[in-house]
Amino acid sequence: MKIICIGRNYSEHAKELGNETPKEPLYFLKPDSAILAKKVPFYYPAFTKDLHYEIELLVKINKLGKHIEERFAHTYYSQIGLGIDFTARDIQQECKSKGLPWEKAKGFDGSAIIGTQFFDKEKFESVQDINFSLNKNGKEVQKGNSKDMIFTIDKIISYVSQFMTLKIGDIIYTGTPAGVGPISIGDKLEGFLEGEKLISLNIK
Repeated sequence: MKIICIGRNYSEHAKELGNETPKEPLYFLKPDSAILAKKVPFYYPAFTKDLHYEIELLVKINKLGKHIEERFAHTYYSQIGLGIDFTARDIQQECKSKGLPWEKAKGFDGSAIIGTQFFDKEKFESVQDINFSLNKNGKEVQKGNSKDMIFTIDKIISYVSQFMTLKIGDIIYTGTPAGVGPISIGDKLEGFLEGEKLISLNIK
């Protein structure tokens, strides 16, 4: 399975990092080894001094697809979840400044947190109106709604499938809203999807 991550999909987040708003979906990949296994502690990596959280809505692909038309994209997923995309921001900035790829800042072991469960998309009135948020040490630091995505879920699926085949079980991180920031050892992160807690993570 693949982990496909969409960057700069919320305009306010793009602005806070000083990036231009993209004209088409920007995506990168994380390996499956990036997924933090359930009940496994998250340890702050020794190779970074500036680790950032990014809360995101997740989509799980449910059938094989290539060159998917946007009008049919809704049939390629049925479940919505919640995740955290951890980013070693100092390493990312260093790589960017040298014009180098920055997978090592995004794809390290444990960098992909997945919530305790996925929900059938029929649970929501609209996939383009889903609320989600992240608390750090009990204080809300990120709050987003899928209506504010620059590119909808269907657009993302259609776009990415022009370049690579989507397979059953692939997970798409759909982008993060504004409010990203650093974490430290001892912090606690809690992620909520429509008010339901799906992530509870202690940083060790």
